[in-house]
Formats: sequence, C-alpha cells, structure tokens
Amino acid sequence: MKVVVTGSRGKVGRAATQALVDQGHDVLGVDLVRPVFDAGEVIPGRYQMADLTDAGSAYAVVAGADAVVHVAAIPQPTGNPPHVVFQTNLMSTFNLIEAAVRFGVKRFVNISSESIVGNFFPERPFLPSYAPVDEEHPLLPQDPYALSKHFGEQLMDAAVRRSDIRAISIRPSTVHNEDNYEVNLGKQVRDPSVLSGNLWSYIDVYDLADAIVLATESDLPGHEVFYIASPDNAGGHDFAEILHRYYGDQIELRQLDRVDASGISTAKARRLLGWNPTRSWSDYLDNDGHALS
Repeated sequence: MKVVVTGSRGKVGRAATQALVDQGHDVLGVDLVRPVFDAGEVIPGRYQMADLTDAGSAYAVVAGADAVVHVAAIPQPTGNPPHVVFQTNLMSTFNLIEAAVRFGVKRFVNISSESIVGNFFPERPFLPSYAPVDEEHPLLPQDPYALSKHFGEQLMDAAVRRSDIRAISIRPSTVHNEDNYEVNLGKQVRDPSVLSGNLWSYIDVYDLADAIVLATESDLPGHEVFYIASPDNAGGHDFAEILHRYYGDQIELRQLDRVDASGISTAKARRLLGWNPTRSWSDYLDNDGHALS
C-alpha cells in the first residue's frame, strides 16, 4: 500500500516507517524536519516536510494514499503553552482525517495515548478505577494533551459514521528504545516506589511499530481502540503485591495474565489485531536498572 506516516522523524515515527518499509509498503514520511538532500543520512521511504496544522499541506500529503498513520503530535502538555498543545494536536488530526475521507483513503491509524484516561497530568489528581486498565475504563481528561487525544478519537468516530474509511486508534504506553531505557525506566526497575500514572507499564518502540503495521494492514470495520503495552511491568515485580503496597485498596485489582503483569491490559489487541509483543525491559537493562553491556 501507499502509506503516509506523519511524525516520521520522531522516535515512534522512525520505527513505524522502517517496519512498514520492511513489509513492502510504499511509505511517504512527513514531519517538520527539513529534508536531507545529501547522501549522508539515509531514511527509509520517501520524505516530505509539511506543517499539518495547515489544511492545504495535509491534503497535499494525503492525496493518493491508501492508508495514513498519524503519529505527529506534541507528546505532552508541559513543554508548550496549553493552547499550542491543543491546537497543534487537534487541528493536525482534523485536517488529516478530513483529507483522508475526501480522498477515499481506506485505513487511518491514529496514534492516541494512555494519557487519555486523564490521571497523568491532572490539576485535581485521581487514580484509575481498576487495574489493569483496559479500553472500557472511563476517560476523564483534564489537561490539553489528554483532551486533544480524546477529541482525536472522537474525530475517528465521526469519520467512520460518514464514510467508508476504517480507523484504528492506538493508545501506547510510555515508549522506550535502546537509547533511553536506562534513563527513562531504570529508576522504576530498581525501585517500584517510583510511581507513574500508567502503573509501571511501558512499551518497546519496535513492538509498538509491529502493532502499527498490523493496524495499517487490518480490515477491522468501524473505529477500534487498542491499548498497546508490554505484557510485563517495569522491573518484573509482583503486580498485585506492589499495587496493594503503594495504593492499598484504592484501585480495584482485576484478573492478571501473569504475576509480573503490566498495569495496562492488551488482551483486545492480542485478540483482534493478532499482536504479539516479543521485547522486554530485561533485553536492555539488568535488575538494577542499568544498561546491559
């Protein structure tokens, strides 16, 4: 297929682009980074610089595509003014899905976020109702990033109601690769008292890229939403024990697939997408959270 990948020069975008190229797809990468005209840097697929908050640019890159994988976004609410985060994320998604509907694109893969629950950057903190969190958990976003992802998923719902496009929204857990496992995840591996909104969950960027390929190639109808996280938690701790130790009875514990389970359930992705993650934090770090030599 001819696939457009937005945010193709970022951590997730690069991995997704390479995985799609490896599967034989004709990929056009799109990002705000200037094109490379010399042979010094090799990037997979074709590339075009574009600001997707501009509707004309979105229409230009989507024309002729069979599928769109929308990764591009400001990835959290804290590094930019709130209105910039919300406008950038929401308008880029709106422009792309609008263009995809008008051009008759078959598949739209929308990269959403685990933050959509709302407990990651709240002004009034709260905890998940139960764990592992799954796609049925209530969404209570407060911050501009979580809100932009929530509205982005609603744009997917609207698109499938008014057209024949098929959409999948992927909600990745915190994404890591070989360059940042130690700095991002090392502290949680050696000390589970380092808490986070995702209850010790994470995802390897290459497992996420595999899920993106499956979503791009999927024929699932309508709009489906999937959490994507590694099956184990950071550090391989006894999940039931650490959940009770640090949260008491504030979070309902539901059935676990394994003792060292993640705080996010990916049963739906395994069932409907056929996704089978194969990588773990332990491929990169020792039990003290330090990089393997």
